[in-house]
Amino acid sequence: MSGVTNQEEEKKPNEQSVAHINLKVKGQDGNEVFFRIKRSTQLRKLMNAYCDRQSVEIASIAFLFDGRRLRGEQTPDELEMEDGDEIDAMLHQTGGWTN
Repeated sequence: MSGVTNQEEEKKPNEQSVAHINLKVKGQDGNEVFFRIKRSTQLRKLMNAYCDRQSVEIASIAFLFDGRRLRGEQTPDELEMEDGDEIDAMLHQTGGWTN
């Protein structure tokens, strides 16, 4: 019986590490911010936290993963992200040509 209990106790940390993922958000300035979120958590939470830490408006940042723009409702599971993956935070281009 005690063997079963030990196996169950050993599984708990593994389940927790599988449920969470460590992600890195890298800004254009080279700064890196690390986050640990649940794989089922919408990325909007990470995006908002990043913008709060950097004191920028969320509307001024585009978040990219593998060259594709992320949407707030997406999750790491949906995007098949792996532990340690990197998200790029790019400032939207503003201004441009005027007559």
